[in-house]
Order: sequence, then C-alpha cells, then structure tokens
Amino acid sequence: MNNRWLAWIAATAIAAVLPMIFKQSFALSLFCQMGINIIFALSYNMLLGQTGLLSFGHAVYFGLGAFFSIHALNMIGAGTLGVPVSLLPVIGGLTGLFFGVLFGYVSTKRSGTPFAMISLGIGELIAACSLMFTAFFGGEQGISGNRVAGAKFFGISFGPQIEVYYLIAAWAIICTAAMFALTKTPLGRMANAVRDNAERAQFVGYNPQFVRYFILILASGFAGIAGGLSAINYEIVTVENVNTTTSGSVLLMTFIGGVGSFYGPIIGAILVTFLQVALSGYTKAWLLYFGLFFLIMVMYAPGGLASLIELHRPAWKASLTRKLAPSYALVAITGLIALAGLIGLVEIIYNIKTQAGSGNEMSLLGIKFDAAHATPWLICASLLIGGLILLRKVAPQVRASWDDILQNLRVKEAA
Repeated sequence: MNNRWLAWIAATAIAAVLPMIFKQSFALSLFCQMGINIIFALSYNMLLGQTGLLSFGHAVYFGLGAFFSIHALNMIGAGTLGVPVSLLPVIGGLTGLFFGVLFGYVSTKRSGTPFAMISLGIGELIAACSLMFTAFFGGEQGISGNRVAGAKFFGISFGPQIEVYYLIAAWAIICTAAMFALTKTPLGRMANAVRDNAERAQFVGYNPQFVRYFILILASGFAGIAGGLSAINYEIVTVENVNTTTSGSVLLMTFIGGVGSFYGPIIGAILVTFLQVALSGYTKAWLLYFGLFFLIMVMYAPGGLASLIELHRPAWKASLTRKLAPSYALVAITGLIALAGLIGLVEIIYNIKTQAGSGNEMSLLGIKFDAAHATPWLICASLLIGGLILLRKVAPQVRASWDDILQNLRVKEAA
C-alpha cells in the first residue's frame, strides 16, 4: 500500500474520531464549517491553482447552490419534494453546474485580468439581484429552513449536530477524492498546460477556452455542493453567501494554504476558519490580526503554507531538520515578544476607541490596568520594538542553518 492510500485512510480515520475526542458543541460546529470550507477552497483552487484563473466571484456558485438547496429543503418539509436531506448537496451541485455553464461561457473567453474583472462583475450582478428579487433571495433576512424535514434517512434526522458533521465529513471526503482524481486526468493536465502557457497548449491542438470553460463548470459544481452543505448546517441562507466578502474569504483560504499544491487549500481552509471563529470570540480587532497575517504571508511566503512544507521536505527526508531547531526556536521566541507588544498596543487602542464612554479600565490576559495610563503603552511599545530588534539579529542564524543543511544535501547527493 503506497503513501497516497495511507494518507486517504488516515484522513478518513481522523474525520471519524474527531467528534469522539472533541465533544463540545462549539468544536462540532467548527469542524462542520471547516468541512464546508475545504470543499469550497478546493473548488476555487481548481480555477486559481490548476488553471490560473483568478476569480472574484466564486461565491456566486456557492451562494446560488445554497439558495436552491434551502428552497428544496423547504419543499421537502412541505411534502412537495421526495428527496432525502442527505442528497441536498446534489441539488446544490447541479445548481452550481448550471450557472457555471451559463456564466462560464462568457467569462472564460478571456483569461488573466479580463477574466478576473468579468467574474467580479458577475458577482456584483448576483449580489444586486439578491436584494432586488426578495421572493427568491429573502432580502436582507434571507431564507431559513428546517433540516429535520421529510422522512428519516436510515433513521437519521440530522437534528443533532453530530449527524450533520458526519454528513459534511462524508461529502468532504468524496469531493476531495473526486477533485484529486481530476488532477490526474488528461483534462487536469491540460488545465495545468493552459495555466503555464496557453499559446503552447493551443499550438499542440487544444482549445484553451474550452479547457478553462470545462474546469470552471466543474469547479462551480463543487462550490454548489459546499453551498448545499452550508444550507443544511446553518438552516439559513442570506445575501452574504453570494457577495464579494465570501469570494474574498475563499481566495484568502486558498492563497494562505498555497495554490501550488493540492493540499494547500485544505490547510488554508482549516486555518482561516479556525482564526475567523476563534479570534472573533476573543477580540474585536480580529480582522486587523487576520489582515496582518495575510500581509506577512504575501511578503515572506507567497507560495502559502504548503510551500513552507515543501521547502522542508528534502531536509526532513535527509533527517537534517534537527539542525534548524535552535535557530527556529530563537526566531519564535523573539517573534512572540514582538507579537505580544503589538497585540497589547492594538487592544489598548481598540479599547480606547470603542469604549470611550465607559472608562479606560481594561483586562488583557487576565491583567487589569488603565488603558489611558502611560505605563501599559511603554511596556507594549518596548516589547514590540525590542522584539523586532532581537528578531532582526537572530534571523541570519536561520540562513546560516539552511546553508549548512544545503551543503550537507549536496554532499549526500555527490556521494
């Protein structure tokens, strides 16, 4: 059994046992969101990573799949549609496919910046329609439903969150396997060729527009499946599902994870979902922290987290990663010092700006202090500046460690 099959078995086993380890309702809800976003991010990576199409309107297919699924859910509840709730993602997927056929024919005639602008225009068009056609979209309140509708599927009502989790996990594994298999097909290989050099692909007899069009249709279908799962999980679909915020969110997931690999968007979806849910519960400045994190990724790891993993793969195979531990530890310690100072300053500023009418008393990490007093400002500023100075001094040690590793790798290759 090769490593690929072991990875699939391990992923399935992890998905099966997670609810047994983390039994809190918050954890189950978080895992459900992660599963939905994994499908959504992987579908987006079919466009950006596999075919080189930067889309600003991928939420259109996700949102429309969710809206059609929530209407189907209400029809099941009314007894006019005899489909089990577990198959609602199929309706979402078919919806995504339909609108992919409709919008993709126009948008994929061009690539690069024109495609991005057309996708943005389509996204804004659907977002505007969602506020105009309230009978279908429900206006600002959206459309709600009840997932405990119709006949039970093998005794499963999807009322408890654990049942919804396993439904989402099953669909996530199926969709992930299908999208991975697609990368190994001739169509997947041609999508890579069109991404790298469309003129050369056309020269050898392939139609780049057809390849882009077909990939967009398939990506839209998978996005619709994610939308259908979202309708089941949340039991409500709003205009937020089709707006540019959702399109931007999936772009961030894919980019942070890494568009250069298949597993990158999975990492990005898990991390971004966790940050969005966890940080928003602890601080009002979570969007600022998230933006700074994205900025750092763009500046120092433009290939995403997956590129960092791939960077360390040769050293790991040669059992040389232990040489990096001392320098990485120093960078981590100094970085945490600077981060503590930055967080302190940001939280103090946010407290003063948002709590102006209720005093300047605040608590950070269990420490209560007066935000208007000079001492907290001086401490946080000292931590930030001192941490950055130390970080600048110890950073060259990482380069020295890598030079040593690369020298060892060259010696091993020569031997």
